[in-house]
Amino acid sequence: MHRVLISLSSFGAAEVRRHGQLWFTRLAHAAGADGVEVRGELLTDPAAELAALAQAVRETGLAVVYSSPDGLWREDGSLDSAALDRALVAAQTLGAPRLKMSIGSFGATSLATLAFLKQRLDASPVELVIENDQTAAAGSLAALEAFFAAATASGLPLGMTFDMGNWHWTGECPLQAAQALAPQVRYVHCKGVQRQPQRWVAVPLADSAAPWRAVLRALPAQMPWAIEYPLAGDDLLARTRGEIRQLRDVAAMAGVAS
Repeated sequence: MHRVLISLSSFGAAEVRRHGQLWFTRLAHAAGADGVEVRGELLTDPAAELAALAQAVRETGLAVVYSSPDGLWREDGSLDSAALDRALVAAQTLGAPRLKMSIGSFGATSLATLAFLKQRLDASPVELVIENDQTAAAGSLAALEAFFAAATASGLPLGMTFDMGNWHWTGECPLQAAQALAPQVRYVHCKGVQRQPQRWVAVPLADSAAPWRAVLRALPAQMPWAIEYPLAGDDLLARTRGEIRQLRDVAAMAGVAS
């Protein structure tokens, strides 16, 4: 059965801040999810919430990923070591073996900082995975290919969180990106998209205008998938359970095992 996590932002920022990520973690567990992605930007009392979430994932056996809202490199190309340290400490407090961040403004002037990043990561039990965000600097195929090539050349072969929807925000083809970046992918954000007059919006996969089945087939079969599209409804537990079941059915039909 394919592993399916839920990014807790899927339940809506306002609702998550009102109920707390612990409440939605319990809902995700009740719905049959294999894990959750805890969102740093939705923590209102980080120390207390992370401790409570850590206890909950231990008790339930849920897998857990920590998502930091910060980019790794500042606009001037310098490594934001404070943001990195905050994220690593949060992930360790949570008991998350995996941390997700974007590269921010990585560029030519950032190359000299890769050795320090490697040193810091080598000293941590947490695995860093890089996500394509919705910006040109950290979400375009060219920027990410350049980054992964530079990191590998520096002895830092990092993995990737592949957000299949975010490519639309940067005007690129998600299938082309999947084919190019598949060797780096360790974790997948499942997100459908639709175009509104002035912007793209995230939607459930069944409502997506994008070739999401082809994208999933182009990615490594063994990697966990996370729901990162709106989950809402009068019966939220049933809705969440149904979306998890749909993703597992997609995996089974595609011959994807985990």
